[in-house]
Amino acid sequence: QVLLVESGGGSVQAGGSLRLSCAASGRTFSNLNMGWFRQAPGKDREFVSGISGSSETYYRESVKGRFTISRDNAKHTVYLQMDSLKPEDAAIYYCAAGREISTNTHAFDYWGQGTQVTVSS
Repeated sequence: QVLLVESGGGSVQAGGSLRLSCAASGRTFSNLNMGWFRQAPGKDREFVSGISGSSETYYRESVKGRFTISRDNAKHTVYLQMDSLKPEDAAIYYCAAGREISTNTHAFDYWGQGTQVTVSS
């Protein structure tokens, strides 16, 4: 069992930055493949970024160059640094842990409760 707790959401103006954190407990963190997803009202949950146990990183096209995912295995935490935020980035952001890095939510077995990100224009 893996427990994931996100933090760091909030409200910013377009062009601003936020850093999301996801603290994990319950299993050897360094082996976990971690992902960030987001879900806006009325839309499906979508992949944002992922980082493997070997720290390979993956991003959806629309956030490349603006978002950076990283992990601190000593702190059992994964981060999502979000810069140059746009109104279309507004959503609830979810942290997930799974068997592999995938854009498919079904590849992830454990989910956090989500943290709200609001971006005003």
